[in-house]
Amino acid sequence: MSSLPSTSRAWHLVARPHGWPADADFELREVPLAAPAEGHILVKNLHYSVDPYMRGRMNDVKSYVPPFQLDQPLDGGAVGEVVASNDPGFAVGDHVLHGLGWRDYADVPAKHAKKVDGSIAPLSAYLGVLGMPGLTAYAGLLEVASFKEGDAVFVSGAAGAVGSQVGQIARIKGASRVIGSAGSDDKVKLLTEEYGFDAAFNYKKGPVAEQLKEAAPEGIDVYFDNVGGDHLEAAISRLNLHGRVTVCGMIAGYNDTEPTPGPRNMVMIIGKRLRLQGMIVTDHQALQPKFVQDVASWIASGELKYRETFVDGIENGVDAFLGVLRGDNTGKMVVNPTR
Repeated sequence: MSSLPSTSRAWHLVARPHGWPADADFELREVPLAAPAEGHILVKNLHYSVDPYMRGRMNDVKSYVPPFQLDQPLDGGAVGEVVASNDPGFAVGDHVLHGLGWRDYADVPAKHAKKVDGSIAPLSAYLGVLGMPGLTAYAGLLEVASFKEGDAVFVSGAAGAVGSQVGQIARIKGASRVIGSAGSDDKVKLLTEEYGFDAAFNYKKGPVAEQLKEAAPEGIDVYFDNVGGDHLEAAISRLNLHGRVTVCGMIAGYNDTEPTPGPRNMVMIIGKRLRLQGMIVTDHQALQPKFVQDVASWIASGELKYRETFVDGIENGVDAFLGVLRGDNTGKMVVNPTR
C-alpha cells in the first residue's frame, strides 16, 4: 500500500454510558490498515452519520440491532471514495455507501457496499434525505401510519432529518394540515417558512398538550413520534377516531437511568380505536427503489427541501453525536472525518 495509509483513526466505545454519554466512554485510536483482501475494498470516508438510535446500541441489551462491542470501533452509515479495490464490482474512484462509519478509512466487504451517484444529489444526502432517515420518514408515514389524503399530521422532532421529511411528504401527498414541534424558535420558523408546515411550536415554551391543542383545534389523524414522553401523551389526547401513530423514536428518554412513565391517558386508545405501531426501517427495504425515485424527483422539483448540519474533523465525532441527542442539529447531522 505504497501511496495508501497504513493506519486509520477510529472511534472506540471503551465504557457503557450510564445516562448521558461522557467523553470518557469513547476513545479515538489508530488502527492498522492492510491492502484489501479478496472481495474487499478500501474506502476513504468523506462523510459519516451520527444518529439517535446509536445511543441504544451503546447499552449491552438485546435489541433489533446488536449492541456496540467494547474496545471495538463504532459503526454506522458512511459514504466515501474507493481508494483500493480487490473486487471486480468496484473500481478506484467509485463512491459507495456502507456501514463502517466513525473512522476515516474503512476496509469494507464489497457485498456490504453500494455505489451511489453524486450527480443525482450531494454524496452526504445518501446518509439523510436519500438514505436511512429518508426511508424511515417515507415508510413510516405512508406504510406504517397508512397516511391518506386529507389526514391532519403531527410530527415531533420535526426539524430533524426524519421529522422534516415526514412533514414535507405529508404536505406533498395532500395532508389537510401539517403540524410540527421543535426545540427552538429558529427551527419553528424553518418548519413554517421553508418546509411548508401549516403550524409549528417550540415545545420548550409551554406544555406540549396546550400548544398542540392550539395548533390542531380539529384534532389530528396521524402522529409521527420521534420524541415520546409528553409529546406522545399530548398526541393521544388530540388524535381523532381511528387515528394512527408511528412510534419511530423516543429520544426524550434515551438517556434516562430510571424507567420512563408511560402516557397517563392510554385509556383513550380504546375509545378512539387508535393504532400505535413501532417501526424499524430495515423492515421496509422493499420500498427503497420507489422511495429514491419519488424523493429524488421532489428534490429536483423543489417540492422537498432539506438541511444538513456538518461537523468537520473526526476528532469532533463524539461531540457531533452528543449534539444530536441535545437537538443541536437542523436536519441531518453529518461528520466529515477528513478535509
